[in-house]
Amino acid sequence: MNFKIQVLNNISAAGLAELPDDLYAVSPDAGEPDAILVRSAPMHDMPIAASVKAVARAGAGTNNIPVEEMSKRGVPVFNAPGANANAVKELVLTGMLLAARRLPAALAFIDGLDPQDPDLARRIEDGKKAFAGYELANRTLGVIGLGKVGCLVANAALGMGMKVIGYDPNITVDAAWALSHDVHKANAIAEVLAQCDFVSLHVPLLDATRGLINQAAFEQMKPQAVLLNFARAGVVDEAAALAALQSRQLAQYVCDFPSARTLRQPGMITLPHLGASTGEAEDNCARMVARQLRAFLEHGNIHNAVNFPAVDMPRESKYRLAIANANVPNMVGQISTQMAAASLNIHNMINKSRDEVAYTLLDVDSPVRREVIEALCAIKGVLSVRYLPGH
Repeated sequence: MNFKIQVLNNISAAGLAELPDDLYAVSPDAGEPDAILVRSAPMHDMPIAASVKAVARAGAGTNNIPVEEMSKRGVPVFNAPGANANAVKELVLTGMLLAARRLPAALAFIDGLDPQDPDLARRIEDGKKAFAGYELANRTLGVIGLGKVGCLVANAALGMGMKVIGYDPNITVDAAWALSHDVHKANAIAEVLAQCDFVSLHVPLLDATRGLINQAAFEQMKPQAVLLNFARAGVVDEAAALAALQSRQLAQYVCDFPSARTLRQPGMITLPHLGASTGEAEDNCARMVARQLRAFLEHGNIHNAVNFPAVDMPRESKYRLAIANANVPNMVGQISTQMAAASLNIHNMINKSRDEVAYTLLDVDSPVRREVIEALCAIKGVLSVRYLPGH
């Protein structure tokens, strides 16, 4: 069984090495690919071949991928949550230091000096007075969103002597275990905004979080606070942020998403989307999604799909079927009926659902004929059927 993978960006060699040459042909020009491996390339307007069985994003966000369309086709979209978390954490800490120590302005001052000036030493000494900052120790950081990155940021800030308030109504059990007990848990975003000198955002961009920090939120914020956004641009209302800077309600906005409106604006510190731009993060993300692709393409198992349930069933037979279908009643019954009609004994089965999609893995004791697969595909509500005979 060989698979063709189309790559839409430069993918770390460490990740591609996870796809062995005897099983995988990896190319930007792969025709009728079995899967697409992507980083930031926009996919919403590109034709996606009917042969595609999976899309894997070597990163956390999937805004560049038509996830809803893929769900309707029974195609899981994988990502790499947490693989770049340390890189983002370190950049958030850098952002706080940039703001607190007024480093961008200080660097610009030094950049503007004439190295031939005979009074250079005096100008440097006199000029530094304009860039006096403050220390992070004993300041309060608010972390909104306590996933992998948020937890790392909160714990690291504690290590720097800061007080930390965290807010996440949907915190996972794993995140709760990872979070230091010294982080104060807030009951509402307003509680974080009112008390914190720094507020760092770590939420995905969803309908519920778009414009999460808007004019009303800025009005609730502690005066002269610093806002850090290394999550997604749309989480902050950009016009409201600029207005808050102009009114001095907000001291500084540190952001990884520059735009025409924010360039060279007083109080703005913008970076060119560097959150995951380290060699280590790129390697980690590529390795993670490559392994997820292998688990799915070879065995039908699903780990870290944004639109499918997590499913992991060890093989107990050479003959396996993977079926994606609409999450409606009696689908498992209809599938089982077809298997029984074909005299196929189900050795093991798992069925899970997520939102509108359900997914079933079945191990059977004998080979599955083509007409059985066609009959399964013909069931109303079935989105895709894959036959995965093992070695």
